[in-house]
Amino acid sequence: MEVQRLHIDGGYVDATSGETFTTVNPATNRDICEVQQAAEADVDRAVDAARRGFEVWSQMPAMDRTRIMLRAVEILRDRNDEFAHLETLDTGKPLSETTTEDIRTGADVIEFYAGLISSLHGQHFDFPPAAFATIRREPLGVCAGIGAWNYPMQIAMWKSAPALACGNSFIFKPAELTPLTALRLAEVYTEAGVPDGVFNVVQGDHRVGQMLSRHQGIDKISLTGEVGTGKKVMADAATTLKGVTLELGGKSPIIVFDDADFDSAVNAALVANFYSAGEVCSNGTRVFVQRGMYEEFVSKLAPRAEALKIGDPFDPDVVVGPLISREHHAKVMGYMDIALASGARHLCGGTVPDDPALADGNYVTPAIFADCEDDMQFVKEEVFGPLMAVLPFDDEDEALRRANDTNYGLSGAVFTTDFARAHRVANSIQAGSVWINDYNALPASIPFGGYKQSGVGRENGLVTIDHFTQWKTIYANLTTFDAYY
Repeated sequence: MEVQRLHIDGGYVDATSGETFTTVNPATNRDICEVQQAAEADVDRAVDAARRGFEVWSQMPAMDRTRIMLRAVEILRDRNDEFAHLETLDTGKPLSETTTEDIRTGADVIEFYAGLISSLHGQHFDFPPAAFATIRREPLGVCAGIGAWNYPMQIAMWKSAPALACGNSFIFKPAELTPLTALRLAEVYTEAGVPDGVFNVVQGDHRVGQMLSRHQGIDKISLTGEVGTGKKVMADAATTLKGVTLELGGKSPIIVFDDADFDSAVNAALVANFYSAGEVCSNGTRVFVQRGMYEEFVSKLAPRAEALKIGDPFDPDVVVGPLISREHHAKVMGYMDIALASGARHLCGGTVPDDPALADGNYVTPAIFADCEDDMQFVKEEVFGPLMAVLPFDDEDEALRRANDTNYGLSGAVFTTDFARAHRVANSIQAGSVWINDYNALPASIPFGGYKQSGVGRENGLVTIDHFTQWKTIYANLTTFDAYY
């Protein structure tokens, strides 16, 4: 694959830095290609292009913008398998995921916001006998997004769709570990008819993210990433008082009561921990199980986890692929060592597979530890890998107290057949998203984001429109103006 350039003002351009970095296939640790690193001059160029694009896009009739965004959706769905293949190559996620989840759900979000464009409205107030006010909803201007490496193309769509729907232009920086599909999204938007400068991609490391966060010409920044990164972005954005949306980490609880549908709860625990090799911020990595069901529940987990096929992500039967990088693999294996030394009961996994065909990749077998305690390091901290902690509890109050005893608040779930208890517990879990007898269901129409240190603001749903618009009050006096003095 040829060197990947920046995508600015409707086309590919060379970075001025003269620097490149390498993107690597996590399944083999072989190089995929070189990617150009943006410099400050390139970010300035993208901001200038985005400002020009904003002037065109924000004045375009609503139905024209709707048709263009729906055309982008059509292209994405037509080329779903092509983009999914590239995503699997760059991330190591199984093709069984990327073909069914990553591109499709991102396209759903674009379609959702495209459908809202013509209905975005303000307010009107009458002040008889001779005055009125209109409250206009207006776009912010130039917005920017910083992506994470676990859902590269989906995140680019989640961030750009509401921004574009509201009339803004957008600059996106993909994670340096997974920079490829954001460039394809830029091509899709251009092919669909998005004017030049309205969607731009600048690749690079943390320096580019800081340039975007601090830039005077950018009116809004949206990040998906770690808590520490979110704090840095918020501090940098404060230098120009730009708005921020932060979708950060989690250490989410699943609470399983002894009246729950047993098979559903086991299925959810497995999916909420081992989907995408555990590299999902909303995963339910603390599984609280009531004692009446605990031992039976624990006995079913290891056989199921050990049966999950781990291997080449392009194999359609594989459900667990490699971790994103050697560095992250080492971090996760460090947590496996911590768990083994913690005194928790080791049920399975946490090892490098013995298959020689996988020796060059960043693989680790799904791990489960039972009889965990709340103060164990791997129970408290976000691992971002396939490591499940199972904890017994006695009653509802205890479960809620322990589930909420965390600095995170991204998501959670409750499994029970007691309808009243389900809603009582869901209302009491301190998290932005809570599922009842389900996990990680995220339709485009519902907001996603965190409490506490799991984030600021929301993505998806109607509420996100408020994050990408601002209100202007226009008061009209229909008579003469008299002096107060």
